[in-house]
Parts: sequence; structure tokens; C-alpha cells
Amino acid sequence: MITLSGIHKAFGPNKVLRGVDLSVPTGQSMVIIGGSGTGKSVLLKCILGLVHPDTGTITVDGQDADTAARDAFLARFGMLFQGGALFDSLPVWQNVAFRLLRGSLKRPKAEAREIAIEKLRRVGLKPETADLFPAELSGGMQKRVGLARAIAAEPEIIFFDEPTTGLDPIMAGVINELIREIVTEMGATAMTITHDMSSVRAIADRVAMLHSGVIQWTGPIAEMDTTADPYVQQFIHGRAEGPIEAVR
Repeated sequence: MITLSGIHKAFGPNKVLRGVDLSVPTGQSMVIIGGSGTGKSVLLKCILGLVHPDTGTITVDGQDADTAARDAFLARFGMLFQGGALFDSLPVWQNVAFRLLRGSLKRPKAEAREIAIEKLRRVGLKPETADLFPAELSGGMQKRVGLARAIAAEPEIIFFDEPTTGLDPIMAGVINELIREIVTEMGATAMTITHDMSSVRAIADRVAMLHSGVIQWTGPIAEMDTTADPYVQQFIHGRAEGPIEAVR
């Protein structure tokens, strides 16, 4: 579904991506791991066209992302943002139905609200949550609202940016299970970036290790623990010693 070939991106002298090659199979869940500042978020932004790579090509379902019509291209994606990124001034249902109330996906208001309430139910939130405002929700509820928004328009591809950041271990487990279930139900192609190894094990079909601007290793989740790759082994076990230098 997504293919990246030779992706380079620098910000001034800071070379963030240095030749990323990666393929994400249709209908599978790819999780990208790597330390802070390694370019994981930049990679997602390059795919979405929010950041333009300096060199390299990105194709989505065989189509060059650079030449695709923007509205139709972005309509294929849903995204769960790291901080929730809910609109404080809008009630929950309008947050969930944001894309359904405007643009090419616009639906009648009553229909959009009905879809929003159904998606809230799917992530375990009651209908009465729909008329609350984000400030009235706990962190875990906000994350669920963000997930409901990500799936509201039935996207083919869903991005998850650090989906369990700021959550306690129990709520993180709940969110991981929801993501796994929803991606499977929808048959969506998923890309997740995370530091949380419990999320990796719960969500991933395949894993890619990004370090020093390139994919150091990629493979099925079943091979992650047994690979001899020193970068993967250091990262998944949280070792101070190894090829990845800890910032002190």
C-alpha cells in the first residue's frame, strides 16, 4: 500500500532521513520504532505531504504521492495524533465528525452526528459523551475520542503517532487492544510510531527500526525478539550499552 524509496530529508545542516526504503503491505499493521529525534514523525509527515522530502519517491497504492490530487489523497487517511489534538471549542461529536462536516466528505449534520456517536460507541464511550467538551474528559477518554475521529470517515490507511503517550499502563493496554481490533475489523493498512514496546507487541504485524536516518531492520513481529540485529536488541531491551548512543 505504501512504498518509500530513497527518502532523504534535511532541515538545514540536520540530516534527519538519509535514504529510507520501506514497504508497508496492504491490510497490515507496520510499527516503526526508534529513539526520540530519529525522524519517525517526519517520515509520517512526508507520506502525508505535510513535509516534502528532498529526494526519493513515495507511492500510495501505486500512485505517486506528489502527483495525487490532495483532497482525494488525504481522504484515504485517518490519524490519531500523539497529544489527542482535539478542538477545545467543539463538543466531542463535532471533533469526531470534523471531516464529515466539511470538504469533499461532507454529510448532513444529523447524519454526521449519528456516525460520530456510533464511532464513540465503538471505542467504548457512551452516547452522552457526544455533547461534552474535551476539557471534561480524562486523558484516556480524549485518546478514545481521537481514535473515533481517526476512523470516522472509514479510511483505508490509519496513522498512529505515539498512541499510548501519557496514559497509565492499564489504559494503554485498552487503547492498544482497541487499535488492534479496529484495524483488523476495517481491513485498514496501519502505520504506528511508538517507543512503547507493549504497543509494538499488541499492534504490529511488522516492525521497522529507524536509526541514523535509515531503516536498520524490518521484519515480522515474530522475528523481532530473535533477530541478531544489535540496534533492535538494544532498543527493545532498553540497554544503555550498544550501537545506539544514549544522549547524556
